Amino acid sequence: MIERREGLYPPKEGCTITVDNGRLVVPDNPILPFIEGDGTGRDIWRASVRVFDAAVKRAYGGQRRIAWYEVYAGEKAFNTLKTWLPEETIDAFRTYMVGIKGPLTTPVGGGIRSLNVALRQLLDLYVCLRPVRYIRGVPSPVKRPELVDMVIFRENTEDIYAGIEWEAQSSEVRKVITFLQDEMGVKKIRFPESSAIGIKPVSREGSNRLIGAAIQYALRHQRKSVTMVHKGNIMKFTEGAFRDWGYALAAYEYRHETVSLRESWILDNKAKQPTLMVEENALAVEPGYKDMTPDRQAKVREEVEAALALWPTHGDGQWKHKLMIKDSIADITLQQTLTRADEFDVIATLNLNGDYLSDALAAQIGGIGIAPGGNINYDTGHAIFEATHGTAPKYADLDKVNPGSVILSGEMMLRHMGWNEAADLVVRGLEATIARRQVTYDFARLLRVEGAADVKELKCSEFATAVIESMG
Repeated sequence: MIERREGLYPPKEGCTITVDNGRLVVPDNPILPFIEGDGTGRDIWRASVRVFDAAVKRAYGGQRRIAWYEVYAGEKAFNTLKTWLPEETIDAFRTYMVGIKGPLTTPVGGGIRSLNVALRQLLDLYVCLRPVRYIRGVPSPVKRPELVDMVIFRENTEDIYAGIEWEAQSSEVRKVITFLQDEMGVKKIRFPESSAIGIKPVSREGSNRLIGAAIQYALRHQRKSVTMVHKGNIMKFTEGAFRDWGYALAAYEYRHETVSLRESWILDNKAKQPTLMVEENALAVEPGYKDMTPDRQAKVREEVEAALALWPTHGDGQWKHKLMIKDSIADITLQQTLTRADEFDVIATLNLNGDYLSDALAAQIGGIGIAPGGNINYDTGHAIFEATHGTAPKYADLDKVNPGSVILSGEMMLRHMGWNEAADLVVRGLEATIARRQVTYDFARLLRVEGAADVKELKCSEFATAVIESMG
């Protein structure tokens, strides 16, 4: 039994968040576990927790209060308890339902997996929720950052992040390669003697719960579309299936609330030309229709007929008021989120694509220093909100770095708890502070490069104070 420090025990005051009929029941004094994080995490957490407490106090006049419970992971856990991720930490997040964490160090090599990935998988936090929205006044490398207002639903537990891989030239990888070549007839491993092998699991259940969560979010928040981002043109049975399962789910579970992009084309063609025949509509939807095989032509006609069967609920322009379901290839998405940012709204995607896309989009709104994130299981209500950046150890304990990522992640946490009034105050305070160009060194440097002369550079702690003062 590891002897634990006093700080690892839950607070004496405070109550546990529970779930009733799939909904969180949040007491006025919930116990929330937190991990301050490694490196700059210490500075960021000290600043951010002041913002959270001030917002809750101001929003509810002292009637509500968070009972913070520190738990350990990363360097602090290893130095204190000789383990990178203590069972007590996992149990705390499992028991108290909702929590928050700063950036964590994961040693490179040695078989130690990412602590962030471990927490997500152990608690089955299958959604990585990454809202990406521009805040006026933040320096950006793109011409029109104000067009960026997207919410990414990144699948968190499958894909290559499942961690199923074998090292090159190991005895295990030789067994896998022998099986693939001899039993499965695989001929495409070009250099089998020196290849490492990884496996990419993508399930229908995992895809459906991720895409379903994205659709429900979009409907609840009256967003305009859900785009499934994938590389199904190459990985047909994994990422291609992700797309196909998503369309099937939307058509089956959310038929009256949604319309696919292709269905909208077919319905619009009919609205513009009421006498349009099925084959003519097929020609309009598929320019290469005449060159298709008869079987493929028949499938396109079936698609047209199925869309036209929606006329009572989707015709006569009704489809324009439905949630649009569409898909986009991953590589072109990375281009079009730069050139056509306003065409993307809610995005549902697999783990690796989501990793690339969320950081690329964060760059458009000022960088990951101000990009929030949350890892959520919408079935159980469990959630861990987190800084999306690294530990930046060279800046540790200098009271220098931007706490925006953790502050906005806390705003997401408050909203997840239903404490919207406090969340609104956090946003108000942050936006007003940045609009006055009272910013930390990272933004100050970029604003000066852009020619701004009225920048006031603040320390991490001073920035938190300015946000608090700007709430009222």
